[in-house]
Amino acid sequence: MPAYDHDFFVSYTGADQEWAEWISWALEEAGYRILVQVWDFVPGANWVNEMQKGVTKAARVLAVLSPDYLENSKFGTAEWQAFWRGDPDGEKRRVLPVRVERCAPEGLLGGIVYIDLVGLAKEEAEKILIDRVRASLAGRVRPTSPPHFPGR
Repeated sequence: MPAYDHDFFVSYTGADQEWAEWISWALEEAGYRILVQVWDFVPGANWVNEMQKGVTKAARVLAVLSPDYLENSKFGTAEWQAFWRGDPDGEKRRVLPVRVERCAPEGLLGGIVYIDLVGLAKEEAEKILIDRVRASLAGRVRPTSPPHFPGR
């Protein structure tokens, strides 16, 4: 992959801004470079230009999934589709959905494995978010300890 300015562009709808900020904070604390509208699209900036930078200068999009996002966010749809276009088979895992409310993605987005934070407490949600992001980037999840022997 070419060099990118950001590891993740966070795609969300206004109703999920708190989730977008929490996820962005957790990922930045873990050392990832994040582009998120609420922090990075400052007064005086050109919103369309900033969106273009988001979809062209970030390695991946992290889509904050909720019913609002799936039903009402035309810009969110355009954002994840811009990344999907360059990785339709998911080999590079450029579209990383994070489900924050019960919802069922359909169509093309429904075929992408998501990180599920629904109903989790803060500490567990943060651990799962970071662990699953790392697994996505690595392309594999190997346990840190040996699995239980299934025989006698």
